[in-house]
Formats: sequence, structure tokens, C-alpha cells
Amino acid sequence: MLKNSKSKLLEGWDYAPNVVTYIRIILSILFIILYLVAGPWGYTSTAIRWSVFVLFVIAASTDKLDGWMARKYNQVTELGKLLDPIADKLLMLSALIIASAFGELYWWITALFVIREIGITILRFYVINKGGKVIAASSAGKFKTLSQSIGIAMLLVPIVPIFCANDIPLWVICYYSIAYGLIGIAIGFATYSGILYVNDALKH
Repeated sequence: MLKNSKSKLLEGWDYAPNVVTYIRIILSILFIILYLVAGPWGYTSTAIRWSVFVLFVIAASTDKLDGWMARKYNQVTELGKLLDPIADKLLMLSALIIASAFGELYWWITALFVIREIGITILRFYVINKGGKVIAASSAGKFKTLSQSIGIAMLLVPIVPIFCANDIPLWVICYYSIAYGLIGIAIGFATYSGILYVNDALKH
């Protein structure tokens, strides 16, 4: 029985959509390592901080690529269903946690996102255990991901060590106001989409 389950899980492991997911996981791991090496705001290495920004943009941009490929080419697999959300959460949550550890983002913001993701994951397993279908991502959830990704990407740009050696220019204040504003918008969408998930779960 276990052998059959294992073979079913590994079925289609070499499909193109799964390969994209593997690459995204590898990029996320590299992102984590380089983010830590670059130090807060990129003071340790501006060059490495730029590479962190590039890795994040590439990984975040391919967020939906594997799922789209799987549906388009009829290559949806159990392994893909398992690894895709892991890859998504690995990138976003690690970025938030490291940013908070570096003092670039308030911990309460990161905590809200982490609690939301854990709650949604529990709800999904609850619905599946009840025999229902996996709850699809809502439009609010997609807007959350978009605004969150842009906001985090803006934070990763090493502006502080380059332009803020002495006084902080007004445009830098405006820049970070936009970045944090986008993350604030993402919190709003995260809360709203979380409520939608709960309502959908209660219907099953």
C-alpha cells in the first residue's frame, strides 16, 4: 500500500511544471542564504543584496507558471500539488521573517502573514479530510500575493547603504512609504481572503 502511494506521489516527477517548481525551491533557498549574508539593508554587501532582489523577483514572477503549465499541458501531479504551495510559502515567509529579524519590517506584520498562511493550510486539510475539494485561491488572495511581492521586492533594493550615508532624502522616505503601504494593502487582502476561506470551509 505504501509502495503504491509512493509511486503515485512520484508519478510525473520529471514533468516540466514540476521542474519549474524544483527551480523555484532552489532559487528560494539561494535567496535565503544570500539575504542572510548581505546583512540588514545590504550593509554587509550591496552587490549580494542586489542579487537577493533579482532572485526574489525571478522566483516570485514564476509563482503561477508551474500551475499554469500543469493545467495547460494536462500534467497535474500529486507531487506538484504538494511542492507548489511549499515553494510559494518558502519564498514569501522566509523573506518576511528575515526582514523582521533584520529590523526592516515589524514583527507583528510578519506574524499576521504567518498566522494567515498556517490557518489557510489547516483549513485546506480540514476540507480535504471532510471529502471536499481543495479551496481555490480567491481574487483577493491573488491581489494579496501581488501587493505583497511588490512591497517586499522594493524593500530588498539596497537603497539605504547607497543613498543614505548621512541624511535620508525625501524621495527615499516616499519610496519606503510606498513599499510599506503595499505590504499594508497586502495585509488587508490577506484578512479579507482569509475570511472568504473560512466561509468556504464552513460550507463543506
